[in-house]
Amino acid sequence: MAQVEQIERMEGETRSAPPSADVLASTAQQAFIIIATLGVVLLLWQIVAQAQNVPTFFLPKPTDIASRFLSALNDGTLTRNLAITWAEALVAFFLAFSFSASLGYLLAKSPLLEKVVSPFIIASQSLPIFAIAPFVLIILGSGFWSNALMGALVAFFPMLVNTIAALRNIGDEPREVMRSYAATPRQVFTLLELPASLPYLFGGIRVGITLSVIGVLVVELFWADRGIGFLLNFARGQFDTPLLFAGILALILMNLTMYVIVALLERVFMPWRFSAR
Repeated sequence: MAQVEQIERMEGETRSAPPSADVLASTAQQAFIIIATLGVVLLLWQIVAQAQNVPTFFLPKPTDIASRFLSALNDGTLTRNLAITWAEALVAFFLAFSFSASLGYLLAKSPLLEKVVSPFIIASQSLPIFAIAPFVLIILGSGFWSNALMGALVAFFPMLVNTIAALRNIGDEPREVMRSYAATPRQVFTLLELPASLPYLFGGIRVGITLSVIGVLVVELFWADRGIGFLLNFARGQFDTPLLFAGILALILMNLTMYVIVALLERVFMPWRFSAR
């Protein structure tokens, strides 16, 4: 009983330390370099486009893109389509994460199951994901869930591989230590497997979110009647290049927002990685 209590006390031992001044200075310096570089690129773009009198439909100036971005934002065109794409990408990611984490855990714990299931998974990856798009359209129709499902299929396999690799990377020695303390399966999972797998899982999450957005966007470019992919198609057909760049800018901002959220969650769930720096 004392051994079990000792294991449970381990749950509260890890505390996040406040970031040091060197870390904050390094982060501020990196942010300054990125912003300065971006500013120089935009300034040179503006000067060249204006000096050469480049047609707007061919290469719009940054000021034209900013003006079109704000106008599309104000009339709701951008916010409405961005919200749809964002929702589809998030649903796609959560579907891919749920199934990849569950199946990956089962495959990592059962070599026999992996031998049975792995050939089917590998065979499914030899087939281009978008080759099954017609079947998805027949079953679900053209809409939110078909777009989300295609995005989930694109993100599923890399996240599955990450989950299996995370659990297989745990050595025998930590497991022997847990067994010596008479740890229950729940305690082995919460105190060993989950913390040890978090770096791999967050790496998979970063990849999965990006692939979910890519999958949803490609689907929207093909058959959607709403979303950022549809907006990019519409802008291309109307030769509205500033709107095309505005849609791309909205996608970049969406991805940056999700990246920052994942980075913050990483600090919350893995404080030991940052307190040591």
